[in-house]
Amino acid sequence: MSKMVMIHFGELYTKGKNRRDFIRQLTQNIKEVSAPFKVHIETRHDHIYIKNIQENNLQEIIKRLQNVSGIHAISEVVEFPLDLEKVKQFVLSLVLELKPKTFKVITKRKDKLFPLRSDEVNRSIASHILKNAEIKVDVHDPELPLRLEIDTNRILVVGKRYDGLGGYPLGAAGKGLVLLSGGIDSPVAAYLMIRRGIKIAAIHFAAPPYTSEEVLKKIENIVAKLNNYQPCIRLYVVPFTNLQLAIYEHSTGGYAITLMRRMMLRISTIIAKRHGYKVLVTGDSLGQVSSQTLESLVVINEVTNYPIIRPLATVDKNEIIKIAKGIQTYPISILPYEDCCTIFPVTNSVTSPKLEDALRFESKFDYESLISEAISDTKKVDISLNNSEDELF
Repeated sequence: MSKMVMIHFGELYTKGKNRRDFIRQLTQNIKEVSAPFKVHIETRHDHIYIKNIQENNLQEIIKRLQNVSGIHAISEVVEFPLDLEKVKQFVLSLVLELKPKTFKVITKRKDKLFPLRSDEVNRSIASHILKNAEIKVDVHDPELPLRLEIDTNRILVVGKRYDGLGGYPLGAAGKGLVLLSGGIDSPVAAYLMIRRGIKIAAIHFAAPPYTSEEVLKKIENIVAKLNNYQPCIRLYVVPFTNLQLAIYEHSTGGYAITLMRRMMLRISTIIAKRHGYKVLVTGDSLGQVSSQTLESLVVINEVTNYPIIRPLATVDKNEIIKIAKGIQTYPISILPYEDCCTIFPVTNSVTSPKLEDALRFESKFDYESLISEAISDTKKVDISLNNSEDELF
């Protein structure tokens, strides 16, 4: 016998003719996270199997797999040749070790040429256990369900099952650029996009010297937590100070936040087009703050026709916090380092901005030159589980 791990697909079963491509992408992602353990990957139409696992690596491999999008569940599996007697001996030893009060044998016979039907296998194994152990059968709610799968050349005994991340394989749905602040919401939005198969990059707007270096460390630490779900993430750091100062100088009536977000979308659109990101992603939650009312979103969105996804638009704040704690970004997000939206006090921020007013304020200064300057001075950082590399582009 040999121990291995079985990957269950979940949503991939809905993909029809594209299913093969999704499974191919998922296999590649599994190879990347399991590479340090020198295992063997076997891909079939219904499951992916990880073989040649050393016992001391099993739990670490399962832990890593639980962060791979596209995996519905993970099962520990023991593989046997087509020898029912060896299976009987193994499951009996399992029962004697675990000492459950009740059990049930559940057989799935994929190979219809196997000489015994599923119910005959169930009865044969159950009889062997009942003769040799103090235990009862419970067909409705067994303490120990014993699951078997009979394939063309092997019998699998399926053991402990773990939940996976669900969703689609990372990269199968393209690339997106996430507007990442230092707050709670945008890291959660990034995580949800990864779960849907979007390979993300992040863009952050900094305001040196008004914001400290600690802010950038905070952002990089948030990205490092997201590396648990996407091993390498590119971070674009945009110097936003000159644009921000111009906005405060030339706007009134609580329009500063509205204008800043319009500039951020303009810059993000240019960078997304330049580097092939198909969508922009924000952490907006409808009505949560003044810039996230429907009226504000209409005026802010007016600067771009690029697709924008807001995965948190209808999500309650408590739900967002729960997810943030689950992915371990919450303790970092609540650290009291100010970002570019909080360094200058904004009073009476407008909740129902008018497009004509926004355009009037913007006409007072040459924002296009300031945008070009900010983009040319943008820094990119590749943050991964292993290392990070700084460079200019």
